[in-house]
Amino acid sequence: MILAMEHIYKDYYQGKTPVPVLKDVNFRMDEGDYVAIMGPSGSGKTTLMNMVGCLDRPTRGTYILAGKNIGEQKDDELADIRNRYLGFVFQSFYLLPKMNATDNVALPLLYAGVPKKERTERAQEALRMVGLGERLKFLPNQLSGGQCQRIAIARAMVGNPTLLLADEPTGALDSASGDQVMELFAQLNARGTTVLMITHELAIAQCAKKIYHIRDGILDTGEGAGA
Repeated sequence: MILAMEHIYKDYYQGKTPVPVLKDVNFRMDEGDYVAIMGPSGSGKTTLMNMVGCLDRPTRGTYILAGKNIGEQKDDELADIRNRYLGFVFQSFYLLPKMNATDNVALPLLYAGVPKKERTERAQEALRMVGLGERLKFLPNQLSGGQCQRIAIARAMVGNPTLLLADEPTGALDSASGDQVMELFAQLNARGTTVLMITHELAIAQCAKKIYHIRDGILDTGEGAGA
């Protein structure tokens, strides 16, 4: 088991009034899973992804990731967990415009204290893995949207994360580029990468092995709402 959420609730506040966003969420993922979570705007799917990614904490409930109780971790410990166990791919690529492809991919390794020669080698290996071996020195503005997203995927994978999190990964792409990104996710999963993706598009969700639905903060894993 890579992660388990038990009775997760998340409330935000408008003044002193709590606004429930996640309601009794329960689910788990095992090594090699490829799960898509579908939901309309405002359903709570991004809040859930932030929770899984240790970018936010639940109001109550238990979240275990890689054997660690996330609710018991301090902020610096959460940062270390994100760097060691998680890779993130977002709808926006978040590439640094003045850095070439290699340096963008190597950035997480820089934060992790990996020596320059090793992080360059690992970054270029990751870029070759996503089919950009001929674009190692290209700047983001010299590349297509699909190529930029592949750089973002390489950056997410360069640290060999336990879990790859993808938030609307094809949302900024044309259909052909989106298909290429989904094919890349399938290849990564076939090599053993565990993937959790959120999307509002059925065609994208169907690329995953399992599809869960979230609406009004309630996650349905197919075993009954919230189960």
